[in-house]
Amino acid sequence: MNLIMFDIDGTLIQSCGFDAECYLQAVKKVTGVELNTDWTQYTHITDAGILDEFLTMEGLHENRATLHRQVREEFTHLVASHLKSSPVREVDGAVDFLDLLRTRDDVEIALATGGWEETAKAKLRSAGFDPSDVAFASCSDHVERTRVMQTAESRCRHSEFTTRTYFGDGPWDKEASRKLDYQFILVGNGLCHTKQVDHFRDAESVLSLIGI
Repeated sequence: MNLIMFDIDGTLIQSCGFDAECYLQAVKKVTGVELNTDWTQYTHITDAGILDEFLTMEGLHENRATLHRQVREEFTHLVASHLKSSPVREVDGAVDFLDLLRTRDDVEIALATGGWEETAKAKLRSAGFDPSDVAFASCSDHVERTRVMQTAESRCRHSEFTTRTYFGDGPWDKEASRKLDYQFILVGNGLCHTKQVDHFRDAESVLSLIGI
């Protein structure tokens, strides 16, 4: 059995631009402070992880759980409003590629995202994906990306895999894959990597990169 796991934003859907803007707006509205968008300064590049570290750096220790909840609720509201007027688009061929994987008896699909569950699933549905029948984990489960991936794997129907592959678009995806000994395939051109795809239109080429 082969595990094929996907990041969501920038990997399956074209959402990074508006998603980041909604996140910045939510943080500013709730805390009154501008978020530093130099992501390299944060330890855990997830919505919850960045927010937690930001609150620490700004000395916002009181009512921490309340601030987390308020930012998450405001972000969810902003994303929902955006999706009503501008539905998100898939990365070309991604919906059909996942549908193809579903037909194979040697593959299990999983989704592991650094976003919160509510907004991640809303964006997927907006782009035409059905996330209801696959193992899913997000930063609603854990702030650390490797733990998110491990949680997604633990929710799979199968418990043993001969290969494990992760599709992602960021350096944090590549690093998490290295730590967990996943084969990493880059989506887009955000960094240098030997195995890379721009889209999923040519399913056979993507499958050959996976090695199945």
